[in-house]
Amino acid sequence: MNKQLSEYCSSLITGFNEISSERKKILTLLSAYIQQKLDKGEQIHLVYICTHNSRRSHFGQVWAKTAAEYFGIPNVKTYSGGTEATAFNPNAIAALERAGFLIHKTTEGKNPVHQVFSGKDSSQNICFSKVYDHPENPQKEFAAIMTCSDAEENCPFIPGVELRIGTTYDDPKAFDNTPQQNAKYDERCKQIALECFFVFSKIQPIKG
Repeated sequence: MNKQLSEYCSSLITGFNEISSERKKILTLLSAYIQQKLDKGEQIHLVYICTHNSRRSHFGQVWAKTAAEYFGIPNVKTYSGGTEATAFNPNAIAALERAGFLIHKTTEGKNPVHQVFSGKDSSQNICFSKVYDHPENPQKEFAAIMTCSDAEENCPFIPGVELRIGTTYDDPKAFDNTPQQNAKYDERCKQIALECFFVFSKIQPIKG
């Protein structure tokens, strides 16, 4: 992990008191799910879902993977999806870069693929917009984390899901092309990062 991102992550650890007790109850359900899978030696698949899979769900995908690596939790794979496919939003990409991630676009077109790295020699996160049941995503034995209320309402049933929780966030899209744009994207990026780190901070690694 590069120095800038490492310092960002370290700052998150001291901010858990910013999360409300009601919110922590929801997040702890995800922690318990991860712990159960870890204790059984099973792969942990987390799918972050938002309507357009362009902003909040990608934040969730990237930060959950980063949190797992930060706390040394193995066998975690993270994904994202939407009720429709659009594109990984440039403002969301820029917010992640400001946090310290290295991001490379590997394809062109309306919905390009991006590789997201936490450092020079880190594993990559593959990010592009897709529907939640896209073949790149797990089809069974996964947790679905709903990051927006529209997706929560429009996905009454998700096949193959073992746990479904709603951690909805305000959409920074509302501030596109305004003077507050970068600040609001950074704010949402940090909120999702903070909650992902809280989830993984509760996990007890397997000893031995």
